[in-house]
Amino acid sequence: MSNVLVPIANGSEDIEAITIIDVLRRGGVNVTVASVHDSKNITAANGCKIEADVLLPEVVGIQYDAIVLPGGMPGAEHLRDCELLIDILEKHDIQDALLCAICAAPALVFGTHGFVADKQATCYPGFEKGLIGAEYISDQPIVMDDNIITGQGPAAAMTFSLAVLGNLKGYEVAQEVADGLLC
Repeated sequence: MSNVLVPIANGSEDIEAITIIDVLRRGGVNVTVASVHDSKNITAANGCKIEADVLLPEVVGIQYDAIVLPGGMPGAEHLRDCELLIDILEKHDIQDALLCAICAAPALVFGTHGFVADKQATCYPGFEKGLIGAEYISDQPIVMDDNIITGQGPAAAMTFSLAVLGNLKGYEVAQEVADGLLC
């Protein structure tokens, strides 16, 4: 079974966080939702209350197949500023695990910390200057380059999540989930 880490923070984009978690779980992925704060309970960007499974320090030694970051403001800033999360991302990047981010997170987290240098990437329009060293692809809702998957924003959350699922479990599983969701 594939294992995925979904870090969340106060201000994470509601639609993105929930869609990522839901779609991956529907596809049979073991998803661990981890708060980057001192509490498992966060308030998402538009007021949804989400309870994480764990606090981020509880999963430091675990190797995941993918780490998937929702965007949203100021959630992406909290993810960007979490030194422990950046350390975990770096260790997983070395192992070629999938690193995935949507909305503001590709620019604020991946761009700030060098994960998209010399890669193609997308993000929420207006944040593209944060994709430091990357080629910004503005006309695609999802961009994959090597082990990095990036997405534009809330409207792309379903497609983004299905792309992550497809890379983890294969096209057939992603298509079954998509069919069940009427995508």
